[in-house]
Amino acid sequence: MGKSEKYRGIIPAFYACYDGQGKISPQRVQELTRYFVEKGVKGVYVNGSSGECIYQRVEERKMVIENVMEAAKGRLTVINHVACNNTEDSMELAEHSESLGVDAIASIPPIYFRLPEYSIASYWNAVSSAAPNTDFIIYNIPQLAGTALTMSLFGEMLKNPRVVGVKNSSVSTQDIQMFKAAGMAARDEFIVFNGPDEQFTAGRAIGADAGIGGTYGVMPGLFLKLNELIEKGEREKAVGLQYDINEVIYKMCSAHANMYAVAKEILRQKEKLDIGGVRLPLENLKDQDMGIAREACAMIQEAEQKYL
Repeated sequence: MGKSEKYRGIIPAFYACYDGQGKISPQRVQELTRYFVEKGVKGVYVNGSSGECIYQRVEERKMVIENVMEAAKGRLTVINHVACNNTEDSMELAEHSESLGVDAIASIPPIYFRLPEYSIASYWNAVSSAAPNTDFIIYNIPQLAGTALTMSLFGEMLKNPRVVGVKNSSVSTQDIQMFKAAGMAARDEFIVFNGPDEQFTAGRAIGADAGIGGTYGVMPGLFLKLNELIEKGEREKAVGLQYDINEVIYKMCSAHANMYAVAKEILRQKEKLDIGGVRLPLENLKDQDMGIAREACAMIQEAEQKYL
């Protein structure tokens, strides 16, 4: 496995942690980091979609990763997502990440303007150049970023030796196979992370080495067990657990509130861990959502009794 071993496993996407006034809470960032250490996950993916990164300022994102690193104390693989909608801020976050000793930085392409592939490649290479001693992971989430990682763009990025992997959140698992095959043809090692939590089992079956996901945080034990079943070749049990996990996700997504607001309420109910709400324009919980959060929490506990 070599160098890539530190990326293989369950890596929850880190949630934004706010105080009562909606500001980043260093204390709560550290509490959530310690929670993940205690749960035994492989690492954390910080300042990504689940971290509400596009609604945060550069200094806030620095504060988050600083406190993650302080609390993790080397016990977690830490991947920090550094993309902003301009190159300069992204490079500043990349340089800051390297100064803290993160394991890798990651980036989506800039959003809104439909950039040509050579502009996206130039952007990613510039960001990577600001952290010349740090692994770089491409984040492919076309349904939100508006730009897909094509094989021609991927081939161009493989010329950068710091590119060690792809976090693939497209809905086609075939993309995982294509990125894995091309990556391995260019490298001795190459990591592909499954993105959509609902297809973790399918993604791993077709070649994903690990997973990064936004619902792992409320049920890390279930995803750790799912990964174990897959590695043991216990397909039927893995599929059964995946179905139960998916029912939890569907329940979480049925609320009026944003799914991450529901996730944070589940952590409050189940783990007595308060990391605040979500930042506007994301919707916070309404009264009618509390029942959905309680139902999802009960479903997680029922699955834990069944599988763990």
